[in-house]
Amino acid sequence: MRIDIITLFPEMFDTVMSESIIGRAQKSGAIDIVCHQLRDYAFDKHRRVDDTPYGGGMGMLMKAEPIALCFEDICRQTDTKPYFVYMSPQGKTLSQSRLRELAHIENICVLCGHYEGVDQRVIDTFIDEEISIGDYVLTGGELPAMVFADALSRMVPGVLSNNECFTEESHFNGLLEYPQYTKPSSWRGLDVPEVLLSGHHANIEKWRKEKSLEVTAQKRPELLEKIK
Repeated sequence: MRIDIITLFPEMFDTVMSESIIGRAQKSGAIDIVCHQLRDYAFDKHRRVDDTPYGGGMGMLMKAEPIALCFEDICRQTDTKPYFVYMSPQGKTLSQSRLRELAHIENICVLCGHYEGVDQRVIDTFIDEEISIGDYVLTGGELPAMVFADALSRMVPGVLSNNECFTEESHFNGLLEYPQYTKPSSWRGLDVPEVLLSGHHANIEKWRKEKSLEVTAQKRPELLEKIK
């Protein structure tokens, strides 16, 4: 999978996307994350990519043409038209089920908004999907894009050591994950549940399913309604 990111701050991605699991996945070739500086597609000597909105109002808007030129350049580089995502508080909230669907797409491009957003004509002409990471507003789309790229990348075959790394965790099957424990078996008077020490795999699996339902009912009961 290749993920292209259009941003005003490509340096923000350098450390985050080059470390740990995602960094190793890039080195192995399982994924390729490429950042593009939007200012490289501006026209004036100040490399401005924003302007005042028609009709008045506070703030500035990202202009349409630099974004269009950057995306068209990415299309030429990849010899395809990537699925174009705009990180926006107006989009549908990102979910694990949507990530599973998007993980099958080979080329995805992500636009990081800034200022008061982008010219609507960009959205109408190029954007395939708007995605939000929550009902709140950040100063730019870079952090949401990192969240999206990280969550999406780990769904790609070869990124994690084993598919069970994500198929058994919270939200993958609509439920929250069961409680987990590590050594020592007794810590400050608190003991690991006996079933986990039994070595009886069927009983362990049954306990995990029961606990997953219990945790979901306690912490996120609305999730249970979605899977009925």
